[in-house]
Amino acid sequence: MPTISIRGTEMPASPIRKLAPLADAAKQRGVHVFHLNIGQPDLPTPQVALDAIRNIDRTVLEYSPSQGFRSYREKLTGYYEKYNIHLKADDIIVTSGGSEAVLFAFLACLNPGDEIIVPEPAYANYMAFAISAGARIRSVTTTIDEGFALPKVEKFEELINERTRAILICNPNNPTGYLYTRREMNQIRDLVKKYDLFLFSDEVYREFIYTGSAYISACHLEGIEQNVVLIDSVSKRYSECGIRIGALITKNEEIRRAVMKFCQARLSPPLIGQIAAEASLDVEGEYMRDVYDEYVERRKCLIDGLNRILGVYSPIPMGAFYTVARLPVDDSDKFCAWCLSDFQYEGQTVFMAPASGFYTTPDAGRNEVRISYTLKKDDLMRALFILQKALEAYPGRVE
Repeated sequence: MPTISIRGTEMPASPIRKLAPLADAAKQRGVHVFHLNIGQPDLPTPQVALDAIRNIDRTVLEYSPSQGFRSYREKLTGYYEKYNIHLKADDIIVTSGGSEAVLFAFLACLNPGDEIIVPEPAYANYMAFAISAGARIRSVTTTIDEGFALPKVEKFEELINERTRAILICNPNNPTGYLYTRREMNQIRDLVKKYDLFLFSDEVYREFIYTGSAYISACHLEGIEQNVVLIDSVSKRYSECGIRIGALITKNEEIRRAVMKFCQARLSPPLIGQIAAEASLDVEGEYMRDVYDEYVERRKCLIDGLNRILGVYSPIPMGAFYTVARLPVDDSDKFCAWCLSDFQYEGQTVFMAPASGFYTTPDAGRNEVRISYTLKKDDLMRALFILQKALEAYPGRVE
C-alpha cells in the first residue's frame, strides 16, 4: 500500500477542531456542549449583506476575475482609508478567506527550507500553511505571566540566520488577544529593515480593540512599505465566516505578480461571497458599535469569571475575542478531551481548544487553553460554571 506524503504526515491537526468528533459524540448522548473552542461569531450578519445575496439578479453565476471584482477592491480602499491605510485598488487581491491570503503570501515569498519567525502562541494554521509551502516556523515564545508581550529584540536576533526570510505577526492577536504597542511594532520594523525581511501581518481583528491604545498597522510603519504583506478577512468583523472572502494587500508589485499566478491557478475567489462583502461596506455605524459593545461586555464576563475560579488565571485580552487561560490541570489536551468524553454536569459540558496546538515549542501551553467569547453572556456564565465543576471533578487536577 502506498504511503502518504511527508507533508501530509507533518501537517498538524487543528487544535480548534481536532476534538470535534468527541463533541459530536457527546451531543449524540444528549449532552449540551458549550462551544468555547472556535471563533465563530454568533452575532447577526449585516442585513445589507443578506439582502444583497437574496436580491442577486444574475442569470449566470460566473467566474469572477482572479484578483477579485474591481468594484469591490475600489470600495475597499475607502474602508482602509478610515484606518489611515492608503491604498490603490491594484494593491488589493481578493482571496478565498484570510487563510488563502496567508498561504499565497508564503508560496509567493518563500522557498522550501526558508524560515519565518513567529511569536507564539500563534494561530495554529500558520504552521499548516508553512508546511504546505515547505517553509519552517521558528518561534519566539511569549508568556502568560508577561501578558504575552513581545520579548526583547535579542530573542528575535538569536533566531535570524541565512534562511530567515520573514516575520509573521497577528495584531490584535489570535489566540491571546494581545495588541502590539507602538514600541513593539517599531521593534519589528527595525528588524525587518535591518535584515531585509518580509513582514506578514494578519490584522483581521482591527475592529475589536478594547483599550485606549492605538491600532498600529504594519502599513503604518515607515521605510518598509515594500516588505509588508497585509492579511485581511471579512469573516470576523461582519460575522461572515462562511462566505470565504479575504484579502492579500501589498504595495510590492513583484509580490502581487507572483501571487496572481496562484490566484489564476485557483481561478477565482467566491462570486457570491464578494457580492455580500461589497454590500457589507455600506453597513451603518450603529451595527459596528453594537457588535463592539457586545464583545466588550462578553470580555468582561469571561475574564472576570475565569479569574474567580480557583487556580485559573487569564490576562486581560486587549483585542480580538479570545483569551489564553492557565488551568490547574496536568495536561490541557487530556482535560479538554475528558470534558467531552467523560464529564457532564446537569447534562452540559464545555469544548475548549488546548493551547499546546498554538505553540511549536515542545510541552509549551500544556496547562493552557484558548477560549473564545463568541457566545452570548448567559451562555458564557453557564459555561464558566460548568468549567468550574469540571475542574473540581478532573482526576488530573494539580494545585
